[in-house]
Amino acid sequence: MNNKLYGNLIFELSKEGRRGYSLPANRFGNYPVPKELQRKEEAGLPECDELTVVRHYTNHSSNNFGVNNGFYPLGSCTMKYNPAIDEEMSAMPEFSNLHPLQPHHTVAGAEDVCNLLSESLKAITGMEAFTLKPYAGAHGELTGLMIIKAYHESRGDMKRTKVIVPDSAHGTNPASAAVCGLSVVEVKSRADGTVDVDDLRSILDETVAAMMMTNPNTLGLFEKSIPEIAELVHSHGALMYYDGANLNPMLGACRPGDMGFDVMHINLHKTFATPHGGGGPGAGPVGVRKGLEQFFPTVSPYQGNFAVAMRAYAYILSLGKENIKMVGPLATLNANYIKESLKDVYELPIDGLCKHEFVFNGLKDKSTGVTTMDVAKRLLDYGYHAPTIYFPLLFHESLMIEPAENESKETMDGFIEVMRRIAEEAKTEPDTVKNAPHNTPIGRVDDVLAAKHPIVTYRQMCNNKQEQ
Repeated sequence: MNNKLYGNLIFELSKEGRRGYSLPANRFGNYPVPKELQRKEEAGLPECDELTVVRHYTNHSSNNFGVNNGFYPLGSCTMKYNPAIDEEMSAMPEFSNLHPLQPHHTVAGAEDVCNLLSESLKAITGMEAFTLKPYAGAHGELTGLMIIKAYHESRGDMKRTKVIVPDSAHGTNPASAAVCGLSVVEVKSRADGTVDVDDLRSILDETVAAMMMTNPNTLGLFEKSIPEIAELVHSHGALMYYDGANLNPMLGACRPGDMGFDVMHINLHKTFATPHGGGGPGAGPVGVRKGLEQFFPTVSPYQGNFAVAMRAYAYILSLGKENIKMVGPLATLNANYIKESLKDVYELPIDGLCKHEFVFNGLKDKSTGVTTMDVAKRLLDYGYHAPTIYFPLLFHESLMIEPAENESKETMDGFIEVMRRIAEEAKTEPDTVKNAPHNTPIGRVDDVLAAKHPIVTYRQMCNNKQEQ
């Protein structure tokens, strides 16, 4: 492969006068662009022939890692394969060619899909009503908190300005509360990783609007005290909010509505196998118990990301009510299989049965000096996407692994073998691990520098000096 074509920016491949197209002769006359709309200088677009452009972007696309390429055990994010049949259904012209401003009577089929998806989500979660309008999980969280806030205000209870969030929560929980104008109160975890009910009692009062929880929690542990927690929160007049990020292992096992949750969102792009990553598209339907549907806010005049909802409904139909019950148990089985196969070489801070995911605290042998970051980078050399690292914040070297339910034993065995090999390398040749990756187009980047001083624009060479 020509590394010059492969590694360079498209601007660096530009040669003056080259074109990848030719337009037919102008048959329509000249219509000048109004002066106020004209550029003051040339756009500075690259000049390349079509073949160079095709090779450039095709080669770069091979750097993208997705669940279609290989195992993607990204803890907390349930990176599932998106079945091809779901893509085919959403691509049907009867759905894909719709316009949101079409006359109402022309979109009856799409409305049926939305209604049937809502009915399915109600049955799966135990909620009374759903809105499909939120565009992402975090958007769903904000919507759910807006519902809770509106509920309290409708009763004239204006003093409820606090949201209780566990110390193991996803970062979106406190962020969503803050955006909603609510203050965050943290509740601690016990040594077993679950919510400390005694600490919860000490912070519950009449100023609390809601408690946000993920169940299983971010450590992959089921919150066994949830009935007691829900009763305590409700006894103080507050509501229970369910963060649906970890709904996957609950499918076929239990429903948030039956646990005592009043409001929840679902990440369709996690639990129901719709596209995930790259900044979207996402979908975060919000469900509520009976009596709260009147507070659904108009966060969008349309039905959210309809094509994503279409995929999710096709996924639910393809499984059926019998097979959807196998999702949670199989995800739990896969996670425990990997955990038990590796806990002799990776530190497991909280032992016992996990659900869909679990957290190691780095390598068991700390004397090697090999960190979780090193392990993650070395995995790239072996063709695996790294798990989530340094989250949750409860452990210094967190390495969070989540295999989805549809991963085969052979795939997991290959991952286990590589993880064990890296643990051995950490002892016998630690520098190999510390300097990884070795087989990727670039090595380790300076994450701090990239975050503080990102280069997001490019200008052609000027006075023999490249300007950004």
